[in-house]
Parts: sequence; structure tokens; C-alpha cells
Amino acid sequence: MEQRIGSSSQPLEGAGFDPAFIPGLTSPGSGEAEKPKPEDAERDAAPEEDVDEPTAEETEEEVAPEGPVFEASDRRARIVADHKGVRLFLDDQSCEFRWDEIGAIETESPRFGKRFTITVHTPDLRWYPIEIEATSRSSFTEWDEQLDAVMDEYFEEEPTETE
Repeated sequence: MEQRIGSSSQPLEGAGFDPAFIPGLTSPGSGEAEKPKPEDAERDAAPEEDVDEPTAEETEEEVAPEGPVFEASDRRARIVADHKGVRLFLDDQSCEFRWDEIGAIETESPRFGKRFTITVHTPDLRWYPIEIEATSRSSFTEWDEQLDAVMDEYFEEEPTETE
């Protein structure tokens, strides 16, 4: 019978050892940035005159869409629903859903407390809830009305087949 000399245990790896472990991701680089070549530095330093910068009017048109917009936020969370879709923000995380990616939007106001919950449901049976802390409970009805106006404008339900 053959025996190995030394330890037979493998080095620890995974979530039990490293809480930030995600399978399939590689470790970060060495931290040394590549030094730019002198030719690249000269080209980057030269000003380009052909670049068209958008005027203030063009920028405002892109930012200010026509139609209703719903926005609610507190110190940690924020939700924005407009012509582009629904965007959820929590601390430094965010996600964005186009209107064609949304199956339903559900709102829930608690019986007690001031946390308003908005849940975005997708057609693939996933849901993404976010809680917004209101300054007062009277904000709940205002937020519901604003969100309903946005959904009436942009959200298209699939027509049901009736024969």
C-alpha cells in the first residue's frame, strides 16, 4: 500500500474561507498599471477641434422627457420610473429595467410604519423589491398616484386573446 508523506488536506478555498468568493471570477491584477507609450501621451495631449459638444438645449431635451416621471428616495434607496423604464438604487448598487422587461409592478404600504415597498416583477418569475422610507404616511397615496400615472403612460400589458 502506498502512502503520501505530508498533509492530505487541500488549501481552503471558497465562501467558507473568503466571504467575497464568487466561483468563476479571477483574482484582481497585480496593481501595476501599464505605462502609456510616449506616442499615446502626445496624441492624448493634443486638443481635438472636430469634437461637437452638445449645447445646453440638447442636453436638457435628453434629460427632461415629456410625460410623467415618478421619483421617490430616502437616505439609502431611490426609485425612478420614466419613459426609459424603472431604475432602482440602493446604496452603491443599481439595476435598470426597460418597460418591455417588466411583467408587473407591485406597491405595498404597511399598516404601521413609514416604509413604502415597490416590487418590480419580471416575466421570468424574478422580483426585485425596494423599500423607501417616507417622511410621512401621507406620501404613500401621492406616490401611488404618481406611479400609476407613469405606468398608465408607458407600461403596455399584453392583449388577451378573446375569441
